[in-house]
Amino acid sequence: MPTATEKLLARIRVLQDELEQEFTRRRAQFRYRLENDRVVFESEIRRHHREFRVRLGTFLRQTRPLVVLSAPVIYSLILPFVLLDLFVTLYQRICFPVYGIARVKRADFIRIDRHHLAYLNGLQKLNCIYCGYCNGLIGYVQEVAGRTEAYWCPIKHAARVGAHHAYYAQFVDYGDAEGFGAGLQASRKQITQAGLSGISPPE
Repeated sequence: MPTATEKLLARIRVLQDELEQEFTRRRAQFRYRLENDRVVFESEIRRHHREFRVRLGTFLRQTRPLVVLSAPVIYSLILPFVLLDLFVTLYQRICFPVYGIARVKRADFIRIDRHHLAYLNGLQKLNCIYCGYCNGLIGYVQEVAGRTEAYWCPIKHAARVGAHHAYYAQFVDYGDAEGFGAGLQASRKQITQAGLSGISPPE
């Protein structure tokens, strides 16, 4: 008999599948397809997109000066992001095999594809590459951290958290001293089981 948590998780998975189906439907609406993870637009659509491109000079003139001045602050974050990427990747490559956890594939989270859009100018494309990398990296790091937490300390927090990873809902309840030992073993068994540890199978 499924628990209330398992029923809720099943409903969430159904809704996620429905959302993906909607994304697929919209691909057809905007007339592009994916070939080996590469975006391919119909030639007519690409020509149509170019008509909406705002030239770089016009784009910069329309941008408030304070926004331009804030750009170096945004772009300076690339250094800690790249270091985070490096250290998290090294961590999971060294430690996950020891724990028996499947490694997280960066490519499942970091998608650099918006620069294929012909209606963006060069600076907009650069910004989109930057955002795609940084936001994808955060998702990648959260998945690595989530698998680590599921292995070492699968306990829910006492108060509600703003966002949580895919494994959190099945953690042991806060204050459940009697159930912690069994819950820890169950979480470790799940997170190290082939095919159940995230989006992709082991590399």
